[in-house]
Amino acid sequence: MEETGAQGLRGAVYDFALFDKSRAAPLADRRLNELTYVVFDTETTGLLPSQGDEIVQIAALRVVGGRLLEAERLEMLVDPGRSIPAASTRVHGITQAMVAGAPGIAEAGRQLHDFARGAVLVAHNAPFDMAFFHKHADAIGRRFDNPVLDTVLLSAVLFGLTEEHRLDALCVRLGVILPEEQRHTAMGDALATGRVFVKMLGMLSAQGFDSFGQVHDEMKKQMRLYRR
Repeated sequence: MEETGAQGLRGAVYDFALFDKSRAAPLADRRLNELTYVVFDTETTGLLPSQGDEIVQIAALRVVGGRLLEAERLEMLVDPGRSIPAASTRVHGITQAMVAGAPGIAEAGRQLHDFARGAVLVAHNAPFDMAFFHKHADAIGRRFDNPVLDTVLLSAVLFGLTEEHRLDALCVRLGVILPEEQRHTAMGDALATGRVFVKMLGMLSAQGFDSFGQVHDEMKKQMRLYRR
């Protein structure tokens, strides 16, 4: 969906339990490049999951050994079970006709959960995307209790709170090029996030953040960014 606000933070969602230390503890001493990550993005009917907005598209990619595996992907349309506002369609191009017959969030959520089994989840503004899966956890029948990294907060770790942290800005800063027609699609934004994230992994290691626990702790220190 369209990024909004000064820092491009979508929706007033502050689920800080996503970043509980208990989630990271089993991986704390693992080196960053030893882990498997699943980078994902969603397109939605709007910006307020707590007020009835729903997912219309999901895309995910794996990062293994510090490399983005663009061929290992999950991509699907999702029937939101409600109308898609015209304003949202203008952003992501997804219409009511396109989602007719697509799986609902219960099946789509299970597919993403299976794809991400044993991986660290990575998203740009992760609390927004994760809120949709958490609110449908009973229907999905799975709990998304994976450790989570957020490229918004990682950007703050690397570049400071006062810098611009929108995905477009990070792509420009890190030299990630994505065709304009792919922006604001779930796969296009997942690709952009994945390419940004891989570059961030190298930068974090260069700054002495070698373990997952170190990075997770530094990321948590930046959560005030979401409260601004």
